[in-house]
Amino acid sequence: MNSAIQEVATEASVITMARSAAGEAAFTAPPALKSRPQTLLAIPVAAAIGLAVHYFVPKSEPLYPTHFYPIFLSVMFGLGLAGALAQISFPRLRRWMRKMCPILGAVVLTAALWELATSCLELLPLPYFPGPEGVMAALASDRVLLFDSTWHSLVLLLSGYAVGTVIALITGVTIGWFPHARYWGMPLLKVVGPIPATAWIPLAMVISPSALWSAIGLVALAVWFPVTMLTASGISNTRTSYLDVARTLGAGQAYLIFRVAIPAALPNIFIGLFMGLGTSFLTLVVAETVGVKSGLGWYLSWAQGWAEYGKVYGALVIMAAFFSTIMTVLFKVRDHVLVWQKGVIKW
Repeated sequence: MNSAIQEVATEASVITMARSAAGEAAFTAPPALKSRPQTLLAIPVAAAIGLAVHYFVPKSEPLYPTHFYPIFLSVMFGLGLAGALAQISFPRLRRWMRKMCPILGAVVLTAALWELATSCLELLPLPYFPGPEGVMAALASDRVLLFDSTWHSLVLLLSGYAVGTVIALITGVTIGWFPHARYWGMPLLKVVGPIPATAWIPLAMVISPSALWSAIGLVALAVWFPVTMLTASGISNTRTSYLDVARTLGAGQAYLIFRVAIPAALPNIFIGLFMGLGTSFLTLVVAETVGVKSGLGWYLSWAQGWAEYGKVYGALVIMAAFFSTIMTVLFKVRDHVLVWQKGVIKW
């Protein structure tokens, strides 16, 4: 009998070890992307190609009085070469360069191909597709107006995003937790939410006394729907075991909402915040073209009206950097709040 029990226990332990090994193999992270040492020279090589194209390939586009583009290429060449030499003594710089040099080199090489296709070979018609020198000259000439427009867009975006997020969190928690609120709120959410915020522009201009407040309201509306929907989903799908344990320990309803349900719903809430941020960018640009006298969307529409396509592409570059920075900040906040997800979910 004892030998039979020992055999069963041995088999059970073998099965348990096999399952744990299979689980570990299933959740093993894929190997990190490795880069070759030659990639440390990606930036100076791409910059050298760009300088060769700029100085030795004949141009068909009118020359600009500024020289910002070759200065940019020269700076990238010098910094890339200096970094490639300095990384020998600085391991942290070496790790950073092995990660970032390929993509930065691709950006510089793309600028060289852009100049070759526009200013040199005229594969893209002028003046609709100016070269990089034309775009940089437009950025330099309108730097004061662009700074003012970027500042106004930042204020408008953050104001609308903050208002929409606060209202969405309140409505999402209410709909997700209280059955009566869910019964009445979900039909309204399904009817009003899918309508694009830009479709409300005519009504917003009539209701709001100023174009600024109507634009803030439109951005808030764009954020409200995805954050509300995913917050309500996260709250309503909180594990029953969490709630039962908290109730057993004497937790009240406020504790269950703010200390159990909302923390459990945070991954869903951040997904809604990212979705709302994307729709708020679109709504911001469209709202600034109607009635608002400043902002990146207004500047883009104004430059297009005067056929200043160098300024149009300059505004697009500013928008890309502006929106990307805000998205990166939200990623950092998510990483700090959901630090417990590291090792469980691939970021």
